[in-house]
Amino acid sequence: MKMSGEEIIAAARETVWKALNDPQILKQCIPGCESIVKHSDTRMEARVVAKVGPVKAGFTGIVNLSDLNPPNSYRISGEGKGGLAGFASGGANVSLEAADGGTRLSYDVDAQVGGKLAMLGSRLIDSTARSMATQFFEKFAAIVGAMKEEAAPKAAAPKPKAAKKAAKKVAKKAAKPAKKAAKKKPAKKKR
Repeated sequence: MKMSGEEIIAAARETVWKALNDPQILKQCIPGCESIVKHSDTRMEARVVAKVGPVKAGFTGIVNLSDLNPPNSYRISGEGKGGLAGFASGGANVSLEAADGGTRLSYDVDAQVGGKLAMLGSRLIDSTARSMATQFFEKFAAIVGAMKEEAAPKAAAPKPKAAKKAAKKVAKKAAKPAKKAAKKKPAKKKR
């Protein structure tokens, strides 16, 4: 099976790159993902439950990242075993480039399935894969877009703190002469 496409993600390329390499974000985005464990910067292990037509199976697999060119591109490849349901293996070339409105994420996927899954036919497998890709990118775009919005208030937060600190400093300076006057002993009255 071959599949390719591109999506515009409303975030900077560096933000999209970080999200593509964050196991917690990927777990939220991959349909049916139960767990992702990051073993290194280039190797992860995942458990995904997928339903293809009448066959529902849990797949456990290793995912490897290669040809890394941060934050521009990489190749992601892996193989998952689903017990009696069969197996799936393949990879994708993923590239990121600046675009109007954010980052253009392009992908070219090549995958193979075997076992009971292969008996279901390529049309059913292709439509399920496209549906899962659509779900992934909708969720990914929403999460990465929210990350961008959360980052903006954090960046603006120090300004009010700085202004508040400066106001306290000015108030303190203004209060100093009054304190000094209060501390001075009253002048002795002459008789």
